[in-house]
Formats: sequence, structure tokens, C-alpha cells
Amino acid sequence: MSVLHLNLPSGGYDITVERGALSRAGELFSLDRKVLIVTDAGVPVQYATRVASQCREAHIVTVPEGEGSKSFEVFERLCRTLLEKGFTRSDCAVAVGGGVVGDLTGFAAASYMRGIDFYNVPTTVLSQVDSSIGGKVAINLDGVKNIIGAFYQPKAVLIDPEVLATLPARQISNGLCEAVKMSLTSDADLFAIFERGEAFSLIDTVIERSLKIKKAVVEEDERESGLRRILNFGHTLGHGIEGAEELHGLYHGECVALGMLPMCSPAVRARLLPVLRSLSLPTEIEGDLEEMLRIASHDKKCEGSSISVVYVNEVGSFELLKMPTDGWKARVRASLAGGLA
Repeated sequence: MSVLHLNLPSGGYDITVERGALSRAGELFSLDRKVLIVTDAGVPVQYATRVASQCREAHIVTVPEGEGSKSFEVFERLCRTLLEKGFTRSDCAVAVGGGVVGDLTGFAAASYMRGIDFYNVPTTVLSQVDSSIGGKVAINLDGVKNIIGAFYQPKAVLIDPEVLATLPARQISNGLCEAVKMSLTSDADLFAIFERGEAFSLIDTVIERSLKIKKAVVEEDERESGLRRILNFGHTLGHGIEGAEELHGLYHGECVALGMLPMCSPAVRARLLPVLRSLSLPTEIEGDLEEMLRIASHDKKCEGSSISVVYVNEVGSFELLKMPTDGWKARVRASLAGGLA
């Protein structure tokens, strides 16, 4: 078992990483009250019911699987449930699922009665290595990801790697892309695990090392005024691809994989490409690149005619740059057309 403590000026919280920890939710969380448990249709039902069995009074809401649930309609459904079931500020919400469920539940918890306690039980690799900690909660609007949201930290996070056994291989690779992202900016030894092809066999290690990176970043920059921007590596273009690719079915991590490629030096890209291929992640773009760039231009990191980007010149390090938006778009076009030197 590993317990990481995230320290913040407003108060910290524990992140427990332990196989079998789902059965200890009642010890790790304060559940002797009304608890709204939010999960989605793709999560095995026993995960939510196992948490519910440890609550004094549990109400489970299952939302549709996928990014479409991060909407005003589903957000309203959660808020109405809280109201109809008589939840007060002394009650809480628990997310049991991936990043979509965590973002949605956290935003509802942040909004209802101006804030009730929120706990996170991430059940995907992506959410275990990244989105479950740090306090970013949000929903989408008109195809723009996470444009309506807040910073709202959980009270505690429970990570049980055993739940990953029910994930399809593609979802595991999808989540591991976020760990690749963090290794490129911050941990050359973690990237070496991917280069050696050991990420699947050492997944507990990958999860913990990734969490330590994000924990350190969030502790220094909770509200993304500086260092925390490194966690957006690959995400500006990735969100544009994700917004335009809904009909093509690319997952978040697959979009981020493509988004990282233009923002690496040639030497780093040469090492990254075989890693992405070994994880069955895409390295070539399909679809309307101009539409993806149009959507990406609405990203929060775009400021007028410039854009804030993360650039990796050497594995394990990064640069925070501000580029002309047109120059960034030209770089993306060249890179994903195979012409960037």
C-alpha cells in the first residue's frame, strides 16, 4: 500500500494506492451520511455497489458512458437528485468511474449548496494516473471540452489497481498515454519503462510515479497560473481532435498522443513514435485537420493571436512557450503531414 498526501494551502488529502482498497472505502472515506454515488454504464456495477454497501445511506446514479455525459443535462440530473433526496451540506458525493464521471461528479459537488464533500474512486488507467487528483472539475459546452467548471479538490482519493482487470486493452493504452505525457516532461526513468516495454507489467509503479509528478505540480501551482500548464502537454491539439473526432471514436489519450507529436524535438519524437506504436496509440491523423485546429483555437490556452504551449526538447524536461497561433497551426500541419524536421 502507498499513501500519498497532497498538500495545499486550503488543506490536503490522502491518495491511497492499494490493491483491494475498494473494500476499504468505508475506512478511507467518511460515508456515515447520505452519499450520492455516480458511475457510468461502462463501469462494472459491482464497483459502485461495493462502495454503497459501506455507506449509511447510498443513492446510486448511473449516467451514460462517454464524453456526452459531461453536459448541462446530466449535470442538472445530478443536482436534481441531490435536491430531491434531501442532501444537505453535511452529505457527500462519490465518483466511481473514469475521468468523465470524476469531472461531472466533482462539478456537481462543487455547485450544490456551494459545495459538498467529494470523493473520487477512479476505475480507469487514465483517471488513476491523472484526472482523479488536482481538483479540476468541469463539463463541456458546444463541443468545447471542460469550458464550464471549477477548481474543487476531493476530500480523498482511492486507487485500486485491481479494478483495471475489467478494462479492455485499448482503454488501458488510452490511459497510459497520460503517463507517457508526464514522463516526457518530468521523469526520464518513467519514460524508460515505456521504452523497455514494461509499462503493462509494472502498471502499479507507473500509476504511483505518475501521481507523484502530478502531486508535485499541483502542490506548487494549484490553479494553473504557471507550472501546472505542463500537464496540458499535447492537450490543446488533443482537445481539438477530440471535439472533431466524436464520430470517429478516438479516445482522449489517443487524441493526446497525436497532440504531443508536433510539440517535441525531432530527437524526442523519434523515441516517442515507437512507444506510441507499442501501446497501439495512433501516430497519424485522419479526418479534417482544419476543423480540429478551429476547435483547438477555442481552448483556454489561446489568448488572442497567441497560444501557450508545452514543448519537450529533451526527455524529462520541458519549456513553457508562447507562440503565435498561426505559427503553432503551421507546425501542427507540418508535423502531422510528416514534414516537420
